[in-house]
Amino acid sequence: MVAVEGWGEVSNVLAKDLAMEMVRMGVKHIVYTDILRDGMLSGPNVEYTKLLTDQTGIEIIASGGMSSMDDLENLHNAGVKGAIIGKKIDLAEAIKKYE
Repeated sequence: MVAVEGWGEVSNVLAKDLAMEMVRMGVKHIVYTDILRDGMLSGPNVEYTKLLTDQTGIEIIASGGMSSMDDLENLHNAGVKGAIIGKKIDLAEAIKKYE
């Protein structure tokens, strides 16, 4: 479900439905943050991010849980086009590998 108001309020809208509405509006890229993983360094939600990508065709920038180059590799292998990383991942290394 989509969370709003600084993630303090959960709506009745499915992330997939909002992504499809964005596609209809002509949006090409969205940021999808799994708020249960954000800041936890537990790895991104690769499965759901891939599902959103596959079902909507929109290019997703994944956010939440990034902790290693392996996380980026898993997203890349799933067809996810981008990621927001934190201080645990070397930016120069990530750019060199995925640019």
